[in-house]
Amino acid sequence: MTWISTHRPAFFVCCLLLCAGCAPSSPPPDADGGAAPRWALAIHGGAGGLSRDGIDSDREAAIRAALEGALRAGVESLEGGASSLDTIERMLRILEDDPLFNAGKGAVYTHEGTHELDAAVMRGEDLATGAVAGVRNVKNPVSLARLVMEQTEHVLLVGSGAEAFANEMGVALVEQDYFYTEERFKALERARRAEREPDDKHGTVGAVALDQAGNLAAATSTGGRTNKRFGRVGDVPIVGAGTYANNQTCAVSGTGKGEEFIRHAVAGSISKLMEYRGSSLEEAARELIHGVLEPNDGGVIAVGADGSIAMEFNTEAMLRGAADSEGRLEISIW
Repeated sequence: MTWISTHRPAFFVCCLLLCAGCAPSSPPPDADGGAAPRWALAIHGGAGGLSRDGIDSDREAAIRAALEGALRAGVESLEGGASSLDTIERMLRILEDDPLFNAGKGAVYTHEGTHELDAAVMRGEDLATGAVAGVRNVKNPVSLARLVMEQTEHVLLVGSGAEAFANEMGVALVEQDYFYTEERFKALERARRAEREPDDKHGTVGAVALDQAGNLAAATSTGGRTNKRFGRVGDVPIVGAGTYANNQTCAVSGTGKGEEFIRHAVAGSISKLMEYRGSSLEEAARELIHGVLEPNDGGVIAVGADGSIAMEFNTEAMLRGAADSEGRLEISIW
């Protein structure tokens, strides 16, 4: 590790404040002087909680198929000229509706046996952001987060206020039973018996994209941690922690131990390393994930303004995929 000290969180917060008014720029050419890819995107379905010995082949195949379906929807969107923001919302709605993931339909249970969901979106063109936390009846929190960004003067709405706004906007609301899955309920029972939060963090979903207009966007959605208490909110709806996008640098979505992503302002710090130190996207992502966070804390997906893609993690697994206009299309778990 290089210049990052034990005072790194304060430093990165200062950087975030200093850059708050930075004007976005068009994406630069790539390192060899050629044109950047016309578009690029990446997607994740969470990090941690999975092991090669603990997953059967049918479940692994189902996860890969779900990620590929969402990724191909994003490819279709960007190839058709859609914005990065429209694209990431489309991809995350697909994953929110899939009970395999800890977001929307498959959200984990709180200690009280309820579901509380968080989501955020950020647009790199103008740093516009919308987020919601602790919502209990919103079918697709990522879409509500976008409405917060586009229809209010606020950034983050929580709990009953966010639900009231959802009702006003005509967002699809569901009963708590909609979020039930047997797997998540059994995980809560195990956690209650042990009276601790298990290592069951996989399933948060996220997407980042660069569109043909050169605009970046990021979005993340989660049900949080199994057995969470006292209205706990993680990094997902916190700008610069689990979600960040800036046309000058990159778009980032994180997954893992939310408290650590908040403490180290992970998503925003990747951007600041690129902006202030001149790091490449891959260098910046590696430094935060492997040099700042502890092993098994989680990972990130990121797309740079030049079309580069980074997918770094320090857990055994991170469900992930990436594609770009040069023909790349891949799905990985381990």
